[in-house]
Amino acid sequence: MLQRQFVVKPDTQCLLHVTATQYWLPEFMAHWDDDEALTLIMLHSTSFHKETWEPTIQHIFKSLLVPSSRIEPRTASKLTKVKCAWAIECPNHGQSAVLNDAALRNPQYFRKFGCEKYAEAVHRFMTFGPVLSPPFDFKAQRLVGIGHSLGGVAIVILQDLQPSFPFFSVILVEPLLSPQGLEPLRPLQMRLVQGAYERRDVWPSREDAVEYLEANKYIALWDRRVLELYVRYGLRSHPGAQHEVAPYTGVCLACSREEEVTMYRDSTGSNRGLEVLNKICRHLPISVIFGGKNDWMPRSVQDTLVDPNSGRRFETVHRINGVGHLVPQHAPEKLSRSVIDILTRHSRHATRL
Repeated sequence: MLQRQFVVKPDTQCLLHVTATQYWLPEFMAHWDDDEALTLIMLHSTSFHKETWEPTIQHIFKSLLVPSSRIEPRTASKLTKVKCAWAIECPNHGQSAVLNDAALRNPQYFRKFGCEKYAEAVHRFMTFGPVLSPPFDFKAQRLVGIGHSLGGVAIVILQDLQPSFPFFSVILVEPLLSPQGLEPLRPLQMRLVQGAYERRDVWPSREDAVEYLEANKYIALWDRRVLELYVRYGLRSHPGAQHEVAPYTGVCLACSREEEVTMYRDSTGSNRGLEVLNKICRHLPISVIFGGKNDWMPRSVQDTLVDPNSGRRFETVHRINGVGHLVPQHAPEKLSRSVIDILTRHSRHATRL
């Protein structure tokens, strides 16, 4: 799998660096000028980073080269052509947080960075970047948005930002959207805030971090590749390394505790996301993927979200057995199968039209 990274630099309108990684296969170059080929826009969850998506993307790409036995190969190759995938990072997460260290202390962003600002950052990247020859115009692409958790809320809000980008479809993975308001999520919110404050966030080295994380019974459930990517991109050199006298050479979380809990305390993002969802689901194909285990979101909240009597219309609702909220971390291959199934269904529907 080929990849390249891009950064939209700050200017007078926005003080933040916005980073993204583009992924593709050599075989996909044949689709570069194909108007039917899909471009995937992938947004990650709180406390993770854009590279979290890599194992899922690898499985999606592999499936496109070797179609499932359930789909006649010639038909599948016509219906599920993909040009590339873009994983766009929330600016206070991953390696973006390092680039934005100073900017995040600006009053405009300090302890205010929630779902809406992630959506705005994605919109900025798609508007002003990347710089390529020939240019990559997101407005000219057949876009499919895929967002997990926080990213699921952000990808929905993105649909309401102007100037708009014409998305072909949207896939929400365990979105943090509650039609019943925030009250049913208060126990989860308290648990997440407590966990963020109490978890260890500094290690002498990345090797020590791996050893510690592997021993955690929850992190032990992650796909091994996800853990390796987390240690590489979800950690950063400790700021203490910048001191000339007695520098500290350890590592710490790239998304700091305070930035993480700020996301959890966001009181507007989920409500805005639901408002936009109620509007766009009437004309935009939207699918939802839930984990079969309700270890985060209450089942009642999920059922209310997809209730046909709510007026919200979803193309498909998938549940992946044996997996909880962290679907991309626990089961990237299973997730890729659901994504491929959804893309194939949407493409078939578009072909009939």
